[in-house]
Amino acid sequence: MTMQKIAQRIAIVSALALAASLSALAQTSNWSIDPAHSTAQFTVRHLGISNVTGNFTKVAGSVVLDEKNIAQSQVSATIDVNSVDTRVEMRDKDLKSPNFFDVEKYPTMEFKSKKIVASGGKLQVIGDLTIHGTTHEVTLDVEGPSPEMTDPWGNPRRGFSATTTINRKDFNLLYNNTLKTGEAMIGDNVKIQIDAEMVKKK
Repeated sequence: MTMQKIAQRIAIVSALALAASLSALAQTSNWSIDPAHSTAQFTVRHLGISNVTGNFTKVAGSVVLDEKNIAQSQVSATIDVNSVDTRVEMRDKDLKSPNFFDVEKYPTMEFKSKKIVASGGKLQVIGDLTIHGTTHEVTLDVEGPSPEMTDPWGNPRRGFSATTTINRKDFNLLYNNTLKTGEAMIGDNVKIQIDAEMVKKK
């Protein structure tokens, strides 16, 4: 085989590889989580008799969305722990203190997906959740993403909701008081719901 033919074959293989790469890129789109229209809500049992809810109002992150194969998509998110809001100032201060989140040492929570599973028209996003400096794998049950729409300013947008339940002790959030009845003041299991709106990156 002549050098010319070898060079031609290399050129053809390179062109095919480039075409495949461009095709893969065309299937994906990049999105930013809009902090102004996204929240993370948590619910925990209080005194064993009622639920108390709160929000983290500063949520940011990014999504790489693969339209042809949703399982190849990627999600990462960061929550500013200092944005916790339970509507009671004293309780918020306690949550920010070393008793709980210790925001001076651990100012953010982070989630990074590792695997996405599509089942029955719904998605499960499996990834690493880091809270209070401790990381554990969690599974988020996801509704969405919603169909793409364009806002009045010409920005493509989509939304999704995600839920999971964690045990706070798994993340070294151990502080609690025990009542005379033996009931813990604060439950261990924490329900989390994330409602996020995404803006397509230009």
